Amino acid sequence: MIKHIVMWKLKDHAEGADRAANAARMKTLLEGCIGLVPGLLKLEAVVAQPGLEATYDVMMYSEFTDKAALDEYQNHPDHVAIKPFFAAVREARQCMDYEI
Repeated sequence: MIKHIVMWKLKDHAEGADRAANAARMKTLLEGCIGLVPGLLKLEAVVAQPGLEATYDVMMYSEFTDKAALDEYQNHPDHVAIKPFFAAVREARQCMDYEI
């Protein structure tokens, strides 16, 4: 199994919206990727919550059967289609993949 975790720190304003609106849109777009490929076992998208410690604004936790499934997800047209919005609104991105 491969775990794929990504975190995004967002710009204060981008694409005509503020950080909170863009974070909510990112969460919706990520949740639209649930079930995109057969080897995607789990995908959870969360937005930082007021009152709880967070250094990033949006986080995605996902699990894949293997690297081939992760690669299929990364290259799926629906996933590729959301990347330009993410690139436009993010200030920073961190990613970690690991096998268990």
